[in-house]
Amino acid sequence: MIKESSKCALVIIDAQERLMPVIANNEAIAKTMQDLVRFANIMEIPVLVTEQQKLGPTLEEISGLIKDFQPISKISFSCFDCEEFSAALDKTGADTLLIAGVEAHICVCQTALDALGRYDVHVIADAVSSRTDFNLQAALARLRQEGATVTTKEMLFYEILKKAGTPQFKETLKLVK
Repeated sequence: MIKESSKCALVIIDAQERLMPVIANNEAIAKTMQDLVRFANIMEIPVLVTEQQKLGPTLEEISGLIKDFQPISKISFSCFDCEEFSAALDKTGADTLLIAGVEAHICVCQTALDALGRYDVHVIADAVSSRTDFNLQAALARLRQEGATVTTKEMLFYEILKKAGTPQFKETLKLVK
């Protein structure tokens, strides 16, 4: 259970122009990532975005939602093997990671596994994917087995909001209708 939104960081992994077209259910995944960024903006949750080198820029519909967008370039599969990522994450003060991105069975999985034990890890199932559904399902099963929380966009939103009637709740309703 997420206790404080102020201790969260949203991590969007490799949602890039050259990679997303080959990802299963790519349009829905991209839309969910956009909603996550909008929600992070509403709740003032920091957003970290990585880009695997040589796969082009992050999708404009995602990067355009992030104030002062500065992607973190990496060559490693796990974001934690990138010093720039670790330093940026440390600056947020987060103890809870909200993870979205691609590919679920490679970069998402390795990042989430590296984070376990140091962070409360929430992988948003409807915001991650792979080139094949088989690899996606294998990744989600492994992440559950290893102790990550596998959740959905709406479950996450309401868990962080905690109650109705707030200005943040009213703004968030636009993202779920």
